[in-house]
Amino acid sequence: MNSPRTRFYKDKANKKLMGVCAGIADYTGINSIWVRLGFLGLVFMTGGAILPIYFLVGLLADKKPQQLYVDRQEQQFWQGVRQSPARTAREVKGQLREIDRRLAEVETFYVSSNPRLSSEIERLR
Repeated sequence: MNSPRTRFYKDKANKKLMGVCAGIADYTGINSIWVRLGFLGLVFMTGGAILPIYFLVGLLADKKPQQLYVDRQEQQFWQGVRQSPARTAREVKGQLREIDRRLAEVETFYVSSNPRLSSEIERLR
């Protein structure tokens, strides 16, 4: 997964401090409020030992590119890819199979209901 859409970025546009929690929320698809509350819970449970990791990630992580996603639907797709690539591949494969089935139905309908095409085929025999 070398796509820039599958990497972790800190989200400076929706940041509160350094954009790490907003980046985690964007990466996982979880609402940023829950990520921030979870982080605060971790701070209290670890006695603040998690704070250096937060600041290290904030300093080392790349900033999220401006136009990483075209729209919300694309963002949700890539979040699904990051969460479960195999499931997303199965879903895409299923969608393509459904499109292929529908296209075959259209072809069958067009060929069977086109008398001119049928007569051309019969004439060639």
